[in-house]
Amino acid sequence: MVLKTGAGVLADRRRLPTALRAVLGYYADTGVFDAASLSLKSEIDDRTEAMVDDVTDRIEDALEDEFGQPVEFSYDTKLILPAQLTLGYVYRKARQQAPGDPVIDAIADGVPKVDETALEQGPAQDLAPREMVVRAEQMTRLSIEALIDGDMRDAINDDEFEDFEVEFSEGAPSKRNGERSEPWSGSEADRRRAAEVAQSALQSHLDGLLADMPPVVENAYQWAVDYSEAHQDRDDHFRELMTAAEDGDKDALAAIRGEYKFAEYDEAPATLTETEKELPYSKTQYARVGVLYDGMLDLYRLAGLDIDDEFAKAIVLAIIGAQVWLDDVDDYDDDRAEGQLTPVTAEYLLAPDDEAAYRRVVDVTEQYLDLAKSYATAADSPLTGVAVEYIYRSGDPDVLPGKPE
Repeated sequence: MVLKTGAGVLADRRRLPTALRAVLGYYADTGVFDAASLSLKSEIDDRTEAMVDDVTDRIEDALEDEFGQPVEFSYDTKLILPAQLTLGYVYRKARQQAPGDPVIDAIADGVPKVDETALEQGPAQDLAPREMVVRAEQMTRLSIEALIDGDMRDAINDDEFEDFEVEFSEGAPSKRNGERSEPWSGSEADRRRAAEVAQSALQSHLDGLLADMPPVVENAYQWAVDYSEAHQDRDDHFRELMTAAEDGDKDALAAIRGEYKFAEYDEAPATLTETEKELPYSKTQYARVGVLYDGMLDLYRLAGLDIDDEFAKAIVLAIIGAQVWLDDVDDYDDDRAEGQLTPVTAEYLLAPDDEAAYRRVVDVTEQYLDLAKSYATAADSPLTGVAVEYIYRSGDPDVLPGKPE
């Protein structure tokens, strides 16, 4: 008890590195301290970075073909964290079952074998630890590419190109299909063009991978995309509600509460129990971000990997919590100015005053992240539990109005 109490005190010291505070905070809350998870995180970071580098190389080749000049490309996204945690989850399980280390230096590539009945009946066979690792690495490659592709699509649709970083060498004029074209000028049109070429290169490669796999894989992937896009299609409606609510329209406020904060599921996800479905903003945020990772985990299951239900809930709830606590909190001023309805802007419309709204945002976040942490512990995934704690301790709610004195 003394050690856990001391860990909690240290976790609250902001002068310490956030990663260390996350480890201490998770131990203080759960009593779980797994030193191996610290080295596992570093290992996962290195191996998934190599996978992202492969994606980047493919994009750079496409951009060089488009512009006729060597290019360095990078894309800033945090969306691959769930894929990293899932790979770590499988590594841990495989190592617990193997007499030696089934994770070798070479990272597996290629198309993973698929168990077409796994979503309905569970994995048809127990995989040897090395085969678990191979299929997990192959599916992580596919998942990372799909997640980056989806994020790029959203950025292009929203005319947001700041995360597409391109740097061309001086010299050769640009070409396309053997024909000369205008060289890179750094204009908005050029940045859009580079973004579209990058996304198209990923989509083409991804389509090829899916074509080499049974239709059940593409169906699972497309189901998640369609579910999410159905929510995106309601964006204009939610913006109209927010504008009306800003003007004091009581019907609009009631609609935000009923259609956004406490919306009922039309198609209830199997991953979530009634407890999670009754959380504030559950339906809208599941459709906004959670379903994409629920679908990602189904891809791992189709590869014959036994993904625990508790682990799946931890991932989905953590990513919803991260979206609210990190992105929506940080973007509050911009979202409010642009009429973007999020759980954070919604609370500042629904609450009686700013202080109540601030408290509600903190409370909503803690509901999601506390549940995610408990499910991570139940799934024996301390790496995921520490990641949830890291999300919480990385947030900065002080940027919001109404902080209690």
